[in-house]
Amino acid sequence: MDIVGNVLPQVLKDEATEHKGEMARLQSFVGAIAVADLVKTTLGPKGMDKILKPTGPGQEMTHITVTNDGATILKSMYVENPAAKILIEISKTQDEEVGDGTTTVAVLAGELLREGEKLIQKRIHPQHLEMWHQRDQEIFQLKMTLNLKKFHNDLIKIARTTLSSKLITTDRDYFADLCVKAVLRLKGSSNLDYIQIIKLPGGTIRDSYLDDGFILKKQITIGCKRRIENAKILVANTAMDYDKIKIYGTKVKVNSMDKVAEIEAAEKEKMKHKVDKILKFQPTVFVNRQLIYNYPEQLLADSGITVIEHADFEGMERVAAATGAEILSTFDAPERRDQVLGHCDLIEEIMIGEEKMIKFTGCKKNEACTIVLRGSSIHILDEVDRSIHDVLCVLITTVKNRRVVWGGGNSEMQMAAACEEEAKKVQGKQALAIEAYARALRQIPTIICDNGGYDSAELIQNFKTSGLNMNDGTVGDMKELGIKECMRVKEQAVMAASEAAELIMRVDDIVKCAPRKRERA
Repeated sequence: MDIVGNVLPQVLKDEATEHKGEMARLQSFVGAIAVADLVKTTLGPKGMDKILKPTGPGQEMTHITVTNDGATILKSMYVENPAAKILIEISKTQDEEVGDGTTTVAVLAGELLREGEKLIQKRIHPQHLEMWHQRDQEIFQLKMTLNLKKFHNDLIKIARTTLSSKLITTDRDYFADLCVKAVLRLKGSSNLDYIQIIKLPGGTIRDSYLDDGFILKKQITIGCKRRIENAKILVANTAMDYDKIKIYGTKVKVNSMDKVAEIEAAEKEKMKHKVDKILKFQPTVFVNRQLIYNYPEQLLADSGITVIEHADFEGMERVAAATGAEILSTFDAPERRDQVLGHCDLIEEIMIGEEKMIKFTGCKKNEACTIVLRGSSIHILDEVDRSIHDVLCVLITTVKNRRVVWGGGNSEMQMAAACEEEAKKVQGKQALAIEAYARALRQIPTIICDNGGYDSAELIQNFKTSGLNMNDGTVGDMKELGIKECMRVKEQAVMAASEAAELIMRVDDIVKCAPRKRERA
């Protein structure tokens, strides 16, 4: 019996493994720091891009992704190290919660672990680092004014700051104004379904625009009106092909063609009965998730109803949300027509680039709008789409939270300075832990400087409203430059990184279960 070496065989299965103590911590630190270092070079306005290339056959060109978005990079990675998976998960959570700061949260967690590793090597127990999660409250806040004009200007500045690290940084003024207009149409709502983003290859990025209305990437069925005013919209997800026997393998034997004609007539009669039910709702436009065969399509068109078929599920959900309609699958309650029908002032078929689409103007939920993105390739459009989505999420969060912090690394430097002051008030190992936390925070602006090719040793300073001016590599006044960030984004990043680093450092045992074997019959 070996009480020093591996765990006893009777405790774990034969192929299970266990790493304890220093070996477990080493594996955790190495895996998590490696993930943080991978995305470190993408941080900041001068961050570099990564090419994500799949390995599947035939996917070498069609699915290449070029991005500097931390969440996109980390989500595409497959890792086995459990600590590395924790960093990937907190980046995903950051993206879902606030939409931005996905690189920051991973890099900060990596720097905290780097500092924590040094402390543990000095024989400081991980339990003495439990104060770290309390340091994330030291964020210097600036309440946003509620004056409408200044509020709009502050949102523009936040959008510009968020876009400064994206592909469209050269056109950030144009896209910042576009995104702010889209978010302000929501009137405080956080439902992004009202903002449709359409990507159309062709033209330049600057050809993108905000359209006042909802655009559906479908065409109106042949033989129907192309322009409908004061539309009453019935949205459905129902089978509009001939009713068929759904039991696989069923056969019907007939002894004459007359019997076949009777079956066809019965199918048509069933479909006509369903169309009659639809007509009782008195819609002027019928939007269906599924295909509509020629016969029911003809019946609807002859009744003066404009038909839109095979609408994708997401598009149908957006149509229902924008027009105030309910999605129906049965039509047995026509007396509820006022509650289930959607309304908009105008539906018309338009041409964008070389594609025909359907535009809904003056929807019942007037918050609806569409951002049409143009660009030279689908890869560029995908990255612009990710950038616009991040900005929209940050702006919505800002509208709800209404607090900002200075950008350019100022908030990290302020937090670091506050931690250093706190360290002077405590003694012993707690002081060392707080000082290490401050050093990790200072690494964020340091990395931003290094990614821009500037000398971080000269630029990292402590001033009330100063930060990094990455346009010319100097220290500038963030108030004069108008560089602001959403406080909620920064708060979520610092909190998540602190908790993840503390969680990983407390690991002293890694058990890998034996692979599950398929039993032979």
